[in-house]
Amino acid sequence: MGTRLWGSITLGICLALEGAGAGGPEVRIIRFEPEANVCRAGRTETVHAVIRNTGGAAAGGTLRLGVTEGVTVSGPQTSGVLALAPDAQTNVAWTVTAAAACDSVLSVALESGGKAWARSDIRVRFLPAMAKRRLDYIPEPVPVKTEVLVGAHHCPLWEADKFRLWDNVLKHPERTPALGFYAQENPEVSDWETKWAVEHGISFFIYCWYRASQGGAVKMRYGTAIHDALFKSRFADKMKFTIMWENQSKGIAGVADERDLFENLMPYWIETYFKYPGYLKIDNRPLLFVYRPEFLIKDLGGVEKVRAAFGRMRQVCRDAGFGGLILLGEYRGLDPKHLALMKDLGLDYTFAYCWGIPGSPAPQQAIQAQMASIRKTQELGILPQVVTVSQAWSGWRDEGSIWKIPPTDFEGLLREAKAFIATLPSDQLGSRMLLLDNWNEWGEGHYLAPYREYGFGYLDAVRNVFAPDAGPHEDLLPEDIGLGPYDTAYRTYAAAEARLNERLTRRVRKPGADDPGLIGWWAFDDPEDDRVTLDYSGHGLGGVLKNAGRAPGIDGRALVCNGGSAMIAPDPSLSPSNAFTVACWVKTDLAGQKHAWFINRIFGGSTSSGFRLGLQDGRPCFGVPVTSFSHHLTGKAPLPTGHWVHLAGTFDGQTMRLYMDGEEQGALARPGPLQPNGRPLCLGNYDAGHAAHFTGLLDEVKLYSRALSADEVRGAARHDR
Repeated sequence: MGTRLWGSITLGICLALEGAGAGGPEVRIIRFEPEANVCRAGRTETVHAVIRNTGGAAAGGTLRLGVTEGVTVSGPQTSGVLALAPDAQTNVAWTVTAAAACDSVLSVALESGGKAWARSDIRVRFLPAMAKRRLDYIPEPVPVKTEVLVGAHHCPLWEADKFRLWDNVLKHPERTPALGFYAQENPEVSDWETKWAVEHGISFFIYCWYRASQGGAVKMRYGTAIHDALFKSRFADKMKFTIMWENQSKGIAGVADERDLFENLMPYWIETYFKYPGYLKIDNRPLLFVYRPEFLIKDLGGVEKVRAAFGRMRQVCRDAGFGGLILLGEYRGLDPKHLALMKDLGLDYTFAYCWGIPGSPAPQQAIQAQMASIRKTQELGILPQVVTVSQAWSGWRDEGSIWKIPPTDFEGLLREAKAFIATLPSDQLGSRMLLLDNWNEWGEGHYLAPYREYGFGYLDAVRNVFAPDAGPHEDLLPEDIGLGPYDTAYRTYAAAEARLNERLTRRVRKPGADDPGLIGWWAFDDPEDDRVTLDYSGHGLGGVLKNAGRAPGIDGRALVCNGGSAMIAPDPSLSPSNAFTVACWVKTDLAGQKHAWFINRIFGGSTSSGFRLGLQDGRPCFGVPVTSFSHHLTGKAPLPTGHWVHLAGTFDGQTMRLYMDGEEQGALARPGPLQPNGRPLCLGNYDAGHAAHFTGLLDEVKLYSRALSADEVRGAARHDR
């Protein structure tokens, strides 16, 4: 990367140091990134750092911006001091300029006395210099000819009213798309995608297609990328598309039965998509990708019925004037039984959405693993394949195996894949098609579209391999021609969220907040019409009320939990590892609540981590699972009604204990640490808007990083009622 150059900056602020609370300073760099989504050489680019002191004492030092050789820092560069009082935050800006196109690492650090209070790095590609000009619209795409058909899976999640889906990308500012956090229903967004794709050799998208429910008239989820963007775009005739049926959950988004398939789903697909001129057809046969073909066994009543249904689907397409239907089923891993099952189901080809590669491999290992899987699939000879290659994987919450193949190495993978498909029998679709995963799955960490870290690097790799004779080209960004921005709706949302977060992280303390090991204390004593509930432990773990109100509590106000909840954002401190206590006061007039939770950090597939406290069959229940749904301790007596009751669950690293009104209700051996959990803490419900909610009042919720003794629990339960 070259030599690192450092520039110190004098800040125009020096916040007062008085009023420091207990505890030391905790400086966090909340955000660090360029203002531009993608940077260009020769332009003055602004770089921002948002820095906050979340600790209980003042912090100070020298703030420095580091840049790679070839990038210069402008603005004040004399030594200076940044001082941050407890709970203070500031936004600092620099301007940088790259002399020529380059890959750079930008770093920001706050240092004092040889110690780095905080540091953050980001990789940024500066694209080749280009003069700005003003155009009325995006220049018409100039598709390049390729030796094989190249398609890319397309993630349609980024709708204007689903801003939360960008939260995972916020943790990775290097992933910022060239279009920013866009609203995909904009036809202009589709036109940019079409231009970038076809000019780099990608001739079709495979849109993930989600049905909202099974049975009845077809209703879609995430349909705007096709219906509002592609279909209404100026360059729709330049881009082919097909769909991948996301029947990914058993019993959801598939089909209710055979009648539903042929009276609702097939007519919708034929009329809406297959007959559309831009839908991809091979020999007049539409392509339909199926994400989970094995789930249709349950939907339709068996393997033979699925096979018969696939045959009938092909005939229905022939009756509609097509040559039939090409069916492709998703396959991952190297289980020959799975491939054999898909063959028995009657699929024509298999493909991979993303190859599962364990162990967070290095780039070359990820390349070798993919090619080994592709070759093994062919060697098994069970079902013909259409080859898929991926450039990265992280998962939505950065879980499991995480890997990334840089563009230069990715080009090598593409060349290997190209050589492999040339060996496939010429009568197979796989000999003339390659699939790329993914165009824009920003949340899962696999994407080819231009973005901050590598610009057009991945697309250039595709063009170099599959259109080697295409000649030079110009990679345009919206700002190059005076168009955009495409993320104004998100920016409005983000500004409101920033204001809300500033309130949520306020450090407030009530008498008793110095209780040893206290992590969070939610007393719900905020104003009645306030959607925020503060954390009175002094740790700034405030929450947001979701369809919940307040009422008189055992002390001040309480949370009304009749379907509503308070959601505490994920934070590492909410995952104590070796011991913890969760305690609260509850009051209800409804006896016998069967599956009702008032404190929960266990969600869906994360049932082997977290904890929860609630009711099962009307009795208090405390859960700390080791495996899915294990280790739930249910009390001996039902929860009394009509008055306030104190409940507590403790775990000391070996044993779980459940208490009601200070009396132990049971104990359960559970050796071993708690698994970390990146989910929110939900108070009053299993999850926001969930049916498994507590009906009643909740008050004085406390979370500790230690197991309270029996005497301490009894003491807490003596609160005046």
